[in-house]
Amino acid sequence: MKILSTFCVAATAGLLLASCAVTAVKPGMTQGEVIAAYGRPSAIVPISTGTRLQYSGQPLGRFAVMVDLDASGRVVGAKEVMTPAEFSKIEIGKWTRSDIEREFGPPAIVDGVASWRGAIMTYRWRDAVTDMFFFVYLDAANIVQRTGQGMEIPARWEVD
Repeated sequence: MKILSTFCVAATAGLLLASCAVTAVKPGMTQGEVIAAYGRPSAIVPISTGTRLQYSGQPLGRFAVMVDLDASGRVVGAKEVMTPAEFSKIEIGKWTRSDIEREFGPPAIVDGVASWRGAIMTYRWRDAVTDMFFFVYLDAANIVQRTGQGMEIPARWEVD
């Protein structure tokens, strides 16, 4: 029972961080102010307009918040990217693994199956009511060839 309670507290904290980070990060804040308020990001990556701070809950969480900074290091926007609208921006045959990781952060899992020759990146997210997986299928050259999604079926919890 204690493991389940600890997991629930951690999952709730992750959801709160994701929703609070998006609404509380204000345009004009400095990178230092964002880090002071929300902690160290899981990654800092260059983007065409400046820098992106990635706050990812992967592999166990179901959120990823991207905070974009301009060239002077000030916030221009923040958004949750584990959403159907963001997933729909992926361009099949054009985007690479690097593009996926820049836009969504590190995946929960990188795996493979016998029927697919490249890697499969798996992200965990939550729609309105269901825990979900989002899959990105890469070819041998790390180019996105297809995407898909499926419901995450939880393992049976044994509680004494």
